[in-house]
Amino acid sequence: RELVIAAVRNHGLALRSASRKLRADPEVVRVAVKMHGLALAHAAEELRADRDIVLTAVRTHGVALLYAAPSLRDDPEVLLVASQTGV
Repeated sequence: RELVIAAVRNHGLALRSASRKLRADPEVVRVAVKMHGLALAHAAEELRADRDIVLTAVRTHGVALLYAAPSLRDDPEVLLVASQTGV
């Protein structure tokens, strides 16, 4: 786990190589999307529905909105943040 956190801290998209279990770990995913919002594409489905994680992702890459759960794609705050960082 610590090795994967270190990897995603250096390159968020390294999340794609993590195990399914770690892609469902909120701490690992939060570190990854903070580094590179598009890492959200590799997060477990339930974390794509986590508002805080999605907000973190769209703050770095607005296009990460595409990987958010449908219920969050219409969230006014999520849309606003995403539009400010380039959807």
